[in-house]
Amino acid sequence: MKYSQRILFFLAADSFIVLCSVLVSYLLRFEGSIPEPFWNSMPYAMALIWIVTWSVFYFSNLYRRVWKYASIGELVLIIRTTTIALGVNLVLYVAVRALEVDVVIPLSIFLLSWMTTTIGIAASRLIWRIVRGNQVKIQPHHKKALIVGAGDAGTLVAKELKHFPDTTLYPVAFIDDDPAKLYMEVGGLPVVGTRRDIPAIVKRLGIDTIILALPSAAKTDIANVIKICKKTSAHIKILPRVSDVIHGNVSISTIRDVNVEDLLGRDPVAVDLKGIAEYVTNKTILVTGAGGSIGSELCRQISGFNPEKLLLLGHGENSIYAIENELKRKFPNLAYETIIADVQDRQRIVEVFDKYRPAVVFHAAAHKHVPLMERNPAEAIKNNVIGTKNVAQCANLFGVERFVLISTDKAVNPTSVMGTTKRIAEMIIQSLNRRSMTKFVAVRFGNVLGSRGSVIPIFKQQIKEGGPVTVTHPEMVRYFMTIPEAVQLVIQAGAIAEGGETFVLDMGEPVKIAKLAHDLIRLSGLEPDRDIKIEYIGMRPGEKLYEELLTAEEGTAGTTHDRIFIGKPSTFSVREFMAKLEKLEQAASNNYMPVDPEQLKAMLKDIVPTYQLPAANLEEAKNRQKAAEAVVKRLKLEVALSAEK
Repeated sequence: MKYSQRILFFLAADSFIVLCSVLVSYLLRFEGSIPEPFWNSMPYAMALIWIVTWSVFYFSNLYRRVWKYASIGELVLIIRTTTIALGVNLVLYVAVRALEVDVVIPLSIFLLSWMTTTIGIAASRLIWRIVRGNQVKIQPHHKKALIVGAGDAGTLVAKELKHFPDTTLYPVAFIDDDPAKLYMEVGGLPVVGTRRDIPAIVKRLGIDTIILALPSAAKTDIANVIKICKKTSAHIKILPRVSDVIHGNVSISTIRDVNVEDLLGRDPVAVDLKGIAEYVTNKTILVTGAGGSIGSELCRQISGFNPEKLLLLGHGENSIYAIENELKRKFPNLAYETIIADVQDRQRIVEVFDKYRPAVVFHAAAHKHVPLMERNPAEAIKNNVIGTKNVAQCANLFGVERFVLISTDKAVNPTSVMGTTKRIAEMIIQSLNRRSMTKFVAVRFGNVLGSRGSVIPIFKQQIKEGGPVTVTHPEMVRYFMTIPEAVQLVIQAGAIAEGGETFVLDMGEPVKIAKLAHDLIRLSGLEPDRDIKIEYIGMRPGEKLYEELLTAEEGTAGTTHDRIFIGKPSTFSVREFMAKLEKLEQAASNNYMPVDPEQLKAMLKDIVPTYQLPAANLEEAKNRQKAAEAVVKRLKLEVALSAEK
């Protein structure tokens, strides 16, 4: 029904109710026998009460309510508006009587009409809700839904599902850990158990879908519930945002599938907005590799701090074009420049620094794929080593305030060309920091969920194609965090940098890649090894079963942020390092002679003595992994103890 039609309908209905209530009030007042003088004054009473009541109803937005979903709030609104109308009626009647108008209306009529009008209007809305708000009955095509959380969000979801005719889900029960709700009914649905009972209840009730309606719960709590839900064959969905409940925006569209990010169970990163603003706001900021996963997210988040100008530098025109268009939409007032350049081209990088004079540089440009770089070591050296050297030296030459290198956990005791080149990149900025006014720092972290070429997008594509999902080794583990989470910590690390540090981000607990594959298949509503096969294809060149965030030699120290640690820089001879680096650069950049990959790897080994081949067997790999985990645990314990002191 259109809004204008609703107004006319309720005008007619409410007019009838108000006029009848006045008549009933007279009959009640005079016990069924209305004296003639008061009978003659009744039309005046009806006119006054009707005009005032309807006007108050209209201007109090009573007719904008969707009565199909009426509840206590709407009843309170009816009582409030009829009470306001009563007050206005009394004031107007007293004013009319003061003018000595010969119309006598007993004051009790106003009170009785208020009571009868309130009852009549409330009853009419209840009837409207009953007639128009009949809930959809469960149909053969419906999938049974179990809602976890019988609070405000859960009851709103249940109501929406019950009254939404096109949904394929139908709620049959609640799960809630509150003992006061257990075995009670909420919104017509029984609360059948706690989270521990989910597997048994899914089996007993034949549940197809579990909906997590816990928008205000901590992420760790949600992750624990998801772990229990994964033991069932039911599809898992989630209502993600507490703001949906606050603003009453709970609907079918806000319910989404559970993501891998939900499984990590980490609470949002707390950032020092003031500290970040001080070194980013009103400054010219350069981001290299701005079209990549990390670089583009850096651009998004930095844009929110109102830089004077944001420089987006990248080698691939398509990716730079994409992030440029996105920033145009999201930050229409942002001053920016898009720069197509290769960090290996020193002259071009000098031109960029000379023209724009950036105050802060985030260096995210790098080759990152381990197997590809094993086959193309010269390209890894040119991009990750020479490219970093060019950008870092320009930062020193042109007086940049801060230089933040995006590094990787693969730089620790590297077993790959890629990891070794990133370790050399760290050494380059550490050597420059010793003699520069620029604060050079590196930020080291593990894998990010959803980055291009990472396992998550690959697994999702393989699942979409019907499998198989390919996993390198059943024992392989990796550290994971989300892209926004990693970038927030990178920007935060830049704020607390003093120069020369290697910041290490707390990545939480490592995750088995095989388990990740199982989870992704399950979250897609499928069964591993039944609907989607998992194949183990063996480790690729340069890979190791585990990753390390720190070496025993680096040690660690705490910072003002509980998710960021400082790995103390290892000592090395800068003179000797630069001499070896020059030879490596010449060997990798020799365009007139064939490059021997093995010779390049030997030169990398000479610069980074911890560069080693991957473990020869599973037992050796596990021993290395245990040693690495012991280092991290010991160093974190040291940080915790020093913080207590």
